[in-house]
Amino acid sequence: MTEDSARSVISQFDRSRSNFELVERPRNAYDGLPPGKGCFEMTQTIAAAVAALGSHLPVASRPAANYTSTATVGNLLFVSGQINVDPSRRIAQLGAAALPDEGRAAAHYATLDLLAQIGAATDGSVAAVKRVVRLGVFVAATAEFTGHAAVANGASDLLVAVFGDAGRHARTTIGVASLPAGALVEVDAIVELARTP
Repeated sequence: MTEDSARSVISQFDRSRSNFELVERPRNAYDGLPPGKGCFEMTQTIAAAVAALGSHLPVASRPAANYTSTATVGNLLFVSGQINVDPSRRIAQLGAAALPDEGRAAAHYATLDLLAQIGAATDGSVAAVKRVVRLGVFVAATAEFTGHAAVANGASDLLVAVFGDAGRHARTTIGVASLPAGALVEVDAIVELARTP
């Protein structure tokens, strides 16, 4: 896959991290990818892979309270919940003031923060990840909202685009009444590393 075609699969997302652009998009943002293949060579960095998709890998954030951003047990890396907040939003709940496309975009951006934590805990290469084992996606939504799985695909699609088959994971998606800082989506993960740090 060329860099231009890789970049096109993410073109439906506004590249501004503080503003969501609502656009029509296919069911799966990465439908053009070959089966079982990520966009990138295993020697490439996660940051370069994300850049080739037209996004920017943020600096890994510090914990907001009394916990660590990541913890390693053997060759398993546990990544704490990551959010990405639109500062212009006052009510963050899908089904009320927010639309499903905004939720998918929020899941995408929260997953960029997740990838930043993975990169900070490893040498930052795609090859450092043997497999994304499990992804947890928490969606702030009204009781009537039922599109949680489609929102979570904003996270899952990005992981598969970066890591290929190694990015395919078990997933739990949960609707909640609210999330920290008014976020629409929070993601956490368990990742199997290629070697014990």
